[in-house]
Order: sequence, then C-alpha cells, then structure tokens
Amino acid sequence: MLFSTDLFEINPVSQKDAWSICDFAVANEDRLQRFFPLTLKQNLTPELSHIFASKKEKEYHNKEEFLFTLKPKDSKRVIGLVYIKELDWTTKQGEFAYAISYDFEGKGIMTSSVTFLSDYAFNELGLKTLQIIVYKDNLPSVTVAKKCNFSWVKTLEKGYTPPNETPLDMELYELYKEN
Repeated sequence: MLFSTDLFEINPVSQKDAWSICDFAVANEDRLQRFFPLTLKQNLTPELSHIFASKKEKEYHNKEEFLFTLKPKDSKRVIGLVYIKELDWTTKQGEFAYAISYDFEGKGIMTSSVTFLSDYAFNELGLKTLQIIVYKDNLPSVTVAKKCNFSWVKTLEKGYTPPNETPLDMELYELYKEN
C-alpha cells in the first residue's frame, strides 16, 4: 500500500487487481467511454483486464506510466484509477488522468489522491511539472484540479477528440514543484 486514509487506500496497479478493474470499468462504462475509451476497451472482460493489469504493472516498474488503484479501506474493490502518464523524463513532466466510480464521487477521494500522488510524483519520481487536462464542462474534474492547487495555464484548442464526436477544447492546468 502506498497511501491510506480512514476511507480508502492507493496502491500501484497489480495483476491481482484485474477482476476488480474489469468490474469497475463495466460498472462505469458510460462514464469511461468518453474520456477513457482505451481503458474501457481494454477492460470489458476479465481476460482483457488480466492483459491490461499485467501490461500496466510492467509499465509501472519500467517507469513508462504509473497506474494506481483506489480501493475502500480493507476491500479489494477498485473504485477509481489514477494515471501519471505522458511522462517526459527530460523535462521531468507528467500528466494526471483519473476516474472514480459513481458511488464514491463527491467524497473528496480524488482530491486526496491527486494531492498525495502530486507529492509522490515530485518527491519520489523526481518530476517537476504535473498537468491535468480537462474538459471545461467536467466540473468535478475542474474542481479536483483547483482544490489540488493546479493553476489554469491555457485552453488547448481541439485538444481531444472523444469517440464519435467532434474535437473538444480542453483546459490545461499545471502544478510545479516548489524549490
């Protein structure tokens, strides 16, 4: 376990999470399909989730991408995922992407997770800049960015194209390691 509160814990992804990641993806399919289509596609069956978890565990150990699971205290149920992705080890920059289950939204879990993982990224991984790229109408995600002290930088015109939609302008937020 990487981090724990009275409500939940954060763990690096593990192959043993495959079934629970599949359950999370299927239960939150309509929530994931717009901004996490690849994660959803790779976790629609237990077999696919096993391949996904194995791949993500290897990427974690190779420092290519970091995926963390969020679970209620003393439970194996995955209720959220947090990625640190788009890593650039030259500029020491990474990007957060996160999703939480419907029944755990609004409890401060994602804000606590991003706050802790920001410190982890700065102090353990050596990153200096963290980004969150969010659609302006995704108010819960915008709120997480702001509560975690990320500052709005600019609008990325046509920054992301959801499946079967036109491109969306996205908002870039950044947090910098204090010296």
